[in-house]
Amino acid sequence: MRKRLVFNLAFRINIMVCFTMLWPLMWAVLDDAGSAETRAFIVTILGGMLLSYFMLLQLPLGEEDFSHIGAKDGLAVVGISWIVASAIGACPFFLSGATATYTDAFFETVSGFTTTGASIMTDIESLPRGILFWRSLTHWLGGMGIIVLSVALLPSLGRGAYQFYRAEAPGPTAERLTPRMTETAKTLWAVYFLFSLAETALLMAGGMPLFDALCHTFGTMATGGFSTKNASMAAYGPYVQWVVIAFMFMAGTNFLLHYQAIRGRLGGFFKSEEFRTYFGTIAGCVLLFTALLAFRSGELSESVFRDAAFQVVAIITTTGYVTADFNLWPAVLQMVLVLLMFIGGCAGSTGGGMKIVRVHIAVKTGYRSIVQAILPNAVLPVRMDSRAVSNVYITGAVSYFVIYMVLFALGTVFMTVFESADLVTAFSASVASLSNIGPGLGGVGALENYAWISAPGKWMLSFLMLAGRLELYSILVLLLPLTWRK
Repeated sequence: MRKRLVFNLAFRINIMVCFTMLWPLMWAVLDDAGSAETRAFIVTILGGMLLSYFMLLQLPLGEEDFSHIGAKDGLAVVGISWIVASAIGACPFFLSGATATYTDAFFETVSGFTTTGASIMTDIESLPRGILFWRSLTHWLGGMGIIVLSVALLPSLGRGAYQFYRAEAPGPTAERLTPRMTETAKTLWAVYFLFSLAETALLMAGGMPLFDALCHTFGTMATGGFSTKNASMAAYGPYVQWVVIAFMFMAGTNFLLHYQAIRGRLGGFFKSEEFRTYFGTIAGCVLLFTALLAFRSGELSESVFRDAAFQVVAIITTTGYVTADFNLWPAVLQMVLVLLMFIGGCAGSTGGGMKIVRVHIAVKTGYRSIVQAILPNAVLPVRMDSRAVSNVYITGAVSYFVIYMVLFALGTVFMTVFESADLVTAFSASVASLSNIGPGLGGVGALENYAWISAPGKWMLSFLMLAGRLELYSILVLLLPLTWRK
């Protein structure tokens, strides 16, 4: 790893993050120019920029440094950039007094950037608007990706931009829309912005104020889940909830398919095996949940169907918004929700989890191994979208599955041993963090939060959130001595 290159780029990206704080600063100034939150943002912005410029002076780069950027450099830049951005982004929470400790501030910021939505805030509605806006804006920045935004705005990255994009892209592959990586990043952000604009307008049409509409749009399009209300989306009526359901569904879909649809190629949705599985899984689960909830309540109504649809879509897309306390639902439905937490959204979406395409390939590979035991000499390729999947791709998907399960198990054991959490709380906190969902079951359920967890537990869950959002490798490589060698 070329440390000078990696840390130079990390602090360049941090300057961009500091600039984005001007938006929540604006809300803070509008409410009270002399408030603690206003001072917190000013200090963070100036301090973050001065630190970044100082580091850039200490780590100068020339044009030759951008040539031959390898996979190791790309992974390290992504991992370190997200850690630095989270460390600086936590300062407004801590300096304003919104959180009692820096650990809480870091946890909340990592939860925001990774679009997890796990919160230590116990009374959200008491927070000032500047802090609430920054809290939700971290979702929006992390949803499409801080590095993807950097690739769009930093043309100096040149051909090395693909290494950074690939290291952050949500899925087993990083597909291009155009030959130039910069143009691909710009296009993805343009589609993301267009959908965000549309949702904001629709929420405002339903009577939601501009501030709340923006915050909930950030949480929806990024599949994050931070709300400005203590009751989350249960505080709003059916119209708003249906709008959010629709945009959560779209956010959990591969954005390349959205781009093709905007260009008039709607057939891409139907040709994609992953999307068909995504749609079929949601449809089947919604019907199952509606039937069991209707049987339990003794009536079949629009509200029952809406609650079923909302929670299924919110969990599989890893958004984490809630309209009902699913801790009180039948055990079989809670079990299905847990399975959806592992699966997650589509590759190329803003959703978390293992991604449907990986689960699909793992299942097909398992089925092939069973058939191969019966027909040892048969040639049985694994296919996706009618094309044979390469063994490298299969190995990558299976390896990801194994590493994911190991981290999930470690998180569960940590929460059980060091937090004395019951098994349900421990494993759901682990998967909810690793899959970037937020709410789980038990002590971290729909109506609970993460405030009760100790400092070591919060740092552990922060690690899981970062690992899950960055597809495991960009964080795990930082733990290997091999990464730090030239």
